[in-house]
Amino acid sequence: MWKIVLDFWWLTALLAVVGALWASGHAVLYKRDVRAAVGWVGFIWIAPFMGPLAYLLFGINRIQRRAGRKRRNRPRLSAPESELRVDLLKDTHVLGGLGTLASLENLVGQLVERPLLRGNHLEPLYDGDAAYAAMCGAIREAKHSVSMVSYIFDNDRAGAMFVEALKDAVNRGVAVRVLVDAVGRRYSWKPIDTVLGEAGVPAGRFMQTFLPWKMTFSNLRNHRKILVVDGHLGFTGGMNIREGHMPSMNSDHPIQDMHFSLRGPIVGQLQEVFAEDWAFTTGEILEGDKWFPALSPEGEMLARGIADGPDEDFDKLRWALLGALACARSSVRIMTPYFLPDPPLISSLNVAAMRGVQVEILLPEKNNLAFVQWASTGMLWQVLQQGCRVYAVPPPFDHSKLMVVDGVWALIGSANWDPRSLRLNFEFNVEVYDRALAGELHDYMGQKIAQSREISLDDLAQRPMRIQLRDGIARLFSPYM
Repeated sequence: MWKIVLDFWWLTALLAVVGALWASGHAVLYKRDVRAAVGWVGFIWIAPFMGPLAYLLFGINRIQRRAGRKRRNRPRLSAPESELRVDLLKDTHVLGGLGTLASLENLVGQLVERPLLRGNHLEPLYDGDAAYAAMCGAIREAKHSVSMVSYIFDNDRAGAMFVEALKDAVNRGVAVRVLVDAVGRRYSWKPIDTVLGEAGVPAGRFMQTFLPWKMTFSNLRNHRKILVVDGHLGFTGGMNIREGHMPSMNSDHPIQDMHFSLRGPIVGQLQEVFAEDWAFTTGEILEGDKWFPALSPEGEMLARGIADGPDEDFDKLRWALLGALACARSSVRIMTPYFLPDPPLISSLNVAAMRGVQVEILLPEKNNLAFVQWASTGMLWQVLQQGCRVYAVPPPFDHSKLMVVDGVWALIGSANWDPRSLRLNFEFNVEVYDRALAGELHDYMGQKIAQSREISLDDLAQRPMRIQLRDGIARLFSPYM
């Protein structure tokens, strides 16, 4: 055998060069992030055969083309047109003179092509005990439809609560659809979609990856968390379905997180995103009053959904974050479990701080992903040098994802401040223009700050050299995390 290989070494070398030329050429032409392009090209040439193969499996975004083909054959799924849309550039009185946020509303409107809607009410749910009780209670009262998507939906005590509520809804004749991510389902055994199927609950599996011809999608996950009941009541935020979120269950791995209940026209936008994902996965179209009823005002909040993903929604959330930082005038508070911003976001954070905006970033003191924490710590000096303040929130691990600007604008949802959320995952966030909600979340983060340890440049400099090197090396891999 080795004789054959040696006899045809030139053919092996030729194949390696052709593969490397093709893969590196594709990366140069189509990778928007220069760091990612340089990293891929280097890896492709350093690791013959393995580099081009890895790029083929994990480096090419095929979702945009696949989604486009599917969506060209059918109308975009959407809620009924609402008379409650708002244009803050015209209705400047709504924000009491904060015209900079009106320009932010205009920016996001152009990005997402969904209207900002008045007449909403959002309620924070501060842990899994509160969130799961509200969600399961809503499912038990459902009369027409339940739609639900979650990245992680564990087969544990918390998951059993939802399975039982969903099964009862199906038995009552309610139309139920549950979507689970093909990677997220693997966090427990047996997988929850199998359990749901055995209970008679229709469940779809988003982007299956174990089939060889599907492996190219293994890095593109549905990270959204959406529940809509009867088209009128919605839930979204950062909380997965697992017992660690419930303080009452005394889990070995407790997790702090937040979720939100939503009422009003904004619920239609949650349903739109779910219906698109469901059709993408199963081919079934969800239409009609059962899924998209007419929605009346339920409060005074202005809100809009921001869907983001590696398809036609690519980079929309990242642009929204850049716009929010540019519009900030007094304060920005950010809470995220994974903080690996790219250079434009780092620059925007620094520019805001240098303009006199108080920029405060809350991160878990002990992360559940050690390598991510090393990489994050390895880049903190880049924001600390220009006046941003960073706080380490004590355990339990805090998975909350919040952003508040000037005590008026709040961003809630599923996305983290890392490349995986902002470039690879399918995410869903909601922007809210409301002083009461933004003020409550601002104060909540203020309470967290009071309990936290501030991280300084001196703290980073005093780390042992081996730790600094470890964190610096981990940071080099941040574009791929």
